[in-house]
Amino acid sequence: MRKLKQTLAVFRNRTYTKIFLAAVTSRIGSIVGITAFMFYLLDRFSTQPVYATLTEMMYSAPTLLVFVFTGFAADRLDRQKVAYYADLICGGLSIVLLLSIWTEWMPLIFATLFLRSSVSKFFAPAEMSIVQGVLTEEEYTAAAGLNQMIAGVFSLFATGLGLGVYWLVGISGAIIMDGISFFLSAALIASCAIPEHVRQPNGKFFMKDIHYRAIIIDFSAGLRYIFNHSLLKALIGGFFIFGIVNGAFTVIPIYMLKYNLAPETYEQWSVIVGIVFGSCMIVGSILSPMIIHKIRIHISVSCGLIIAGFIVIACGFSQHIAFYILMMALLGLSLPLTNIAIGGWLPAIVDKKMMGRVESWIIPISMLSQTATLGIISIGFPSFFSISSLYFLCGVILLIVGICYTILLPKLSKKHTNSLHVQEA
Repeated sequence: MRKLKQTLAVFRNRTYTKIFLAAVTSRIGSIVGITAFMFYLLDRFSTQPVYATLTEMMYSAPTLLVFVFTGFAADRLDRQKVAYYADLICGGLSIVLLLSIWTEWMPLIFATLFLRSSVSKFFAPAEMSIVQGVLTEEEYTAAAGLNQMIAGVFSLFATGLGLGVYWLVGISGAIIMDGISFFLSAALIASCAIPEHVRQPNGKFFMKDIHYRAIIIDFSAGLRYIFNHSLLKALIGGFFIFGIVNGAFTVIPIYMLKYNLAPETYEQWSVIVGIVFGSCMIVGSILSPMIIHKIRIHISVSCGLIIAGFIVIACGFSQHIAFYILMMALLGLSLPLTNIAIGGWLPAIVDKKMMGRVESWIIPISMLSQTATLGIISIGFPSFFSISSLYFLCGVILLIVGICYTILLPKLSKKHTNSLHVQEA
């Protein structure tokens, strides 16, 4: 209970509270409409699951187009304005998406989804950089725990909320909810009083100073910073592998239910699975910071991955819905151990002036493998491989990364600590 109170104490910082709420509402805008649209496509094109996969690709693929610019924007421009305008523009594009859906012309719909997703990618690096600046190093793990808890809430409610809105008011209602969420997030960002050294830690940078060469220089500086930082390089390398798993898990739970376990009632069961998984994510998010404080952080990262790997493999053997739900519950409990450990570790080891550029590399590295995985699934399923084989592949990947981290992270963590002591001396 005392650890939970320490975690919630970060909300005494009013600026962080507003940023946190803005991130939550922005995420609602990004997820609910996409979830509803996937069910809409599965209803209208039930024999063509490729459309549902393409929807997820329109959410992830834009990162590969804009990641060169997102880090530059977060580290050189006013971070508060970057986050504000990203939300504002996404709200406007939600209106365009609504009109596109009314035309029922799929190329225009997917193009609008792609554009909105591209703009939304500017929000996270700016938001993460602001959070790093307004919190102390001791509060980073607490903030990471809260972020993971919110991820659990979204797992709990996103599918149900998206499906519920779709059932009640159709796909149009879901897209309208998206737009309202983005506009609310923009208003929360605009209401924050953020010190200038947090908004622009590298000094003032004016629009007239933006040119291609400056963007390339900053982009290269971020890459050099990562490659010269062994611990950071190892952690970010893992995000490429995590992207494969994330890409698969955006679609395979629904596919498992629709095509294997509950073909006639997959929509209802998907809500139940989401509730169970999300509830366990919330519980895991409460327990994980307590565990991380008692053991070394790199042990938390490795153990979480290895446990999750075995559970995902077990999911592939599911023949009954009850067993599958049990495995998803255990997965929800285990994942926060790794996610919170990494989420609290990164801000502590990254220079505040470089956070935007580092964050801008993490997302595309993950999204590259995520998009590639979705592309492979859209082509290969169900002709070339089964749902079970995808679970087996994801589980083995998590096991391999967990074992590699068990070997590498203790040495790299010690090396990083020693380098800090040398710098202080």
